[in-house]
Amino acid sequence: MTDSDPVRMWEYYLQLTEIEQAFKELKGDLAIRPIYHQLQRRIEAHIFVSFLSYCLQVTLKARLKRCASGLTPRAVLEKFAAVQMLDVHLPTSDGREIILTRYTQPEKDLQLLLHELQLKLPEQAPPKIQAPPQPPSN
Repeated sequence: MTDSDPVRMWEYYLQLTEIEQAFKELKGDLAIRPIYHQLQRRIEAHIFVSFLSYCLQVTLKARLKRCASGLTPRAVLEKFAAVQMLDVHLPTSDGREIILTRYTQPEKDLQLLLHELQLKLPEQAPPKIQAPPQPPSN
């Protein structure tokens, strides 16, 4: 690096540690094991995903600073982890099945956090109707 200003160099170093921490947390959340890249496109994809995770973390940190300064991005992601997606299967009398894909309702503290961050969960998906499996034709 050609920049000789020690303050600027320290800022770069802190930014680098934040990027590495964001990627480490992302790998932990996704349960990704270490992968050694040998192809240029995979190296670039790795850097891109790392950068995206950093951008998301920085954006969340900035939003938290305005409305919930006592929370870290990590703590918020742990709160969001409590929301789960599930499929409810309901059989009908004619052999079909109604499938309701639903997410669990957030607890009160997460509802408050969503409100403060000005975020909304998406609408629940409409039900799907699945016909019974057809026997193979001869």
